Amino acid sequence: MSHKKPLLPVKICPVCQRPFAWRKKWARHCEHVIYCSERCRKNKNTYED
Repeated sequence: MSHKKPLLPVKICPVCQRPFAWRKKWARHCEHVIYCSERCRKNKNTYED
């Protein structure tokens, strides 16, 4: 039996440009999750191009 982590959806954070994977606590609203962390969410205006 193989590990299922590689099958999880991955998104790119628009602030830090790092990939982040699906988390169980986001299961009901994964499509609404934009930022990888609270830090990026709070600094979203700092990193705009």
